[in-house]
Order: sequence, then structure tokens, then C-alpha cells
Amino acid sequence: MDPKKKSVKEKNTNHEEKVKVIHWEDFQQELARLSSLSSALNEAKEKKSLIQEKLNSHLQLEAESLSRSNKLDQMRENLEARKLVMGNMSMRSKVVEEKSKKQEEQLNSQIRSLLMAGTSLSVASRSLQEANNSLNGERGYIRLQNLQKLLRGRQQFMVSQIALLYPVKVVSGHTCEQELESFSRSSKSGNPSGSKPMDAGSLTISGLHLTVLPFKKLSFFTDKKEVQRSATALGYVAHAVSLIAFYLEIPLRYPLRLGGSRTYICDYAPSVEPTSSDFTSISLSSSTSKPMEFPLFLEGQDTTRSAYAVFLLNKDLEQLLNCIGIESLGPRHVLANMKELLNNILSPEYINS
Repeated sequence: MDPKKKSVKEKNTNHEEKVKVIHWEDFQQELARLSSLSSALNEAKEKKSLIQEKLNSHLQLEAESLSRSNKLDQMRENLEARKLVMGNMSMRSKVVEEKSKKQEEQLNSQIRSLLMAGTSLSVASRSLQEANNSLNGERGYIRLQNLQKLLRGRQQFMVSQIALLYPVKVVSGHTCEQELESFSRSSKSGNPSGSKPMDAGSLTISGLHLTVLPFKKLSFFTDKKEVQRSATALGYVAHAVSLIAFYLEIPLRYPLRLGGSRTYICDYAPSVEPTSSDFTSISLSSSTSKPMEFPLFLEGQDTTRSAYAVFLLNKDLEQLLNCIGIESLGPRHVLANMKELLNNILSPEYINS
């Protein structure tokens, strides 16, 4: 059989099986049942539509709630971020507050110190004004002169004690090998430097003569006692010079390292040791700053260093003489310059100068 015809026949058979035959007696009952089913179907459709509307409304509400939840989550994240920012700002504000407190304390202390300094400055200003007022006019000048006289009198008294401790006296009857030329008292308008005095005596300090050593090697027959006496005399002169410079408040150009008969004098200028006997031609300008010490006594058999030390000591005496307005008597007149310095300081003209 043809398969198409077979399928059509099967469909007709099935349709016949589905068709229900209703008798007339049962028609009314069946119609009522179908009517009730139809009304039930309509009610079901209405319920379905209501349920669909409710479902849609619920879905919309859920979507809105989900959107709101997302917004709330976003707001929570923003809030947490702001909390972190606020926490950092709070920490920074605390640090800034501590710094401001410290700065305030420092400023307060500085203000207090400034107030104290201002008070001290005002007191000093008043004192300065009073001092200026006291110095202005004739009374102030006279008072300054009186103070200067008192100071010079005190200096004169201290130097007089030095003169008693180390007296420099003229002793006649000695050879010219003692101090190269003898001393004669001179005034500010007296003998020029380098001129020979008229007195034939020689000078001693505390009873000791000062021999000016020649610039040559010592021989085996050199008198050792004379050398020792000269070293002791130079130690006396050095001590007296240092005390006078201290009392007159004059810093020596060539400082002394005292040691009695083993005294040294320092020179900051020369970079090499002197070898020439003419010390007046020695240049004192040098770049070295390390001091060199020269002995005011014979060291070994070479007298060059000792002679240069005596030359520097006489330069210190010349510096003291120039500070009080007196000229030196010469480069080798150590005791003569010493006596000239003492005489001028102990004279009445020194207080009134």
C-alpha cells in the first residue's frame, strides 16, 4: 500500500476515535458542563491575568529594589571611601595640630626671650644714655680723664713692683763687652736711635750683666759661667717684659715661653732659620703659621739662634716703647731699652699722657 494513503487512513481513524458521540438525552447536561467549564476557563484566564499583573508588579518592584540595593552598595562604598579620607584627614589634622602646638610653644618661648632681650636692651640703652650723658660736656671728659689716670696709676704701681723685682741699674767700671753700649737716660726728645751715650757705665738686671754674644762658634775656652749668667739675665728680662705687656694689656708680637734661664721666644713669621748676622735685614713676611721657638740661651755650640732670640726680645721691648710713645735706643740695647721703658712708665708724665 502506498504510504501516503496509509497515513491518511490512520489520521481519519484517529479523528473518529477522538470524536465523542453525545446522545440527545445527555446534551443538556453536557452543555451545562461545557458552560461551567467555559466560565471556569474564563475565571482562570482572569486569575492568570491578575497573577500576571501581580507578577509583573513584583518583578518591577524587585528590579527597583535591586537597583536601589545597587545604589545602596555604591553609596556604602562611597561612604567607606569617605570614611578613609576622613580618617586620613583626621590623622593629618592631629599631626598638624601637634606641630602647631609645638610651634606655638616655640613662638611663646621666643616671644618671652624677645621680651627679656627687649627689657635688657632697654636697660642697656638707658645705661648707655646715662653714660653718654655723663661723658658729655666738661664733667664727662674730666671723669674720663680721671678714670684714665686711675688706670695708668694702677699700671704704674704694678710696673714699679716689677722694677723692684728686676732692678736695672748702671754699674761703672766694666768693659764694653757687657751691653754693647752703655745706657744713659734719654727723654722723648733725647738721643736719636743708634747714637752712643756719653756715660761709660754698663747695665745690670738684678746684679747680672748681659753679654752680647758675637755671631761665631763658641770656643773651648768660652767662660761657661758667663754664658749661664747671660741666660739668667735674659730670663729676667723676658719675665719682666711679659709682666709689663700683661699689665699694659699689649699683646706681644713675639710671645714668650718662660722657663727662667731656659726661656724661649716664638716667631710666627720666618719659614727658615736665620743665618745672617745682620738681623735688621731679616724679612718677617712669610706665609707659614706654625711658630718657631728660639732659645734665649746658648743651645749647643751655635750662637745664631740665641742671637736671633735676643733680637726678637728687643723687638718686643721696642713694641712696648712705641705703645707709650717712646722710640727704641737700638737693635742690641736690651737692658738700655728695658731701663728706658721702666723710667718712662714710672715717670709722672706717664699718668698725665
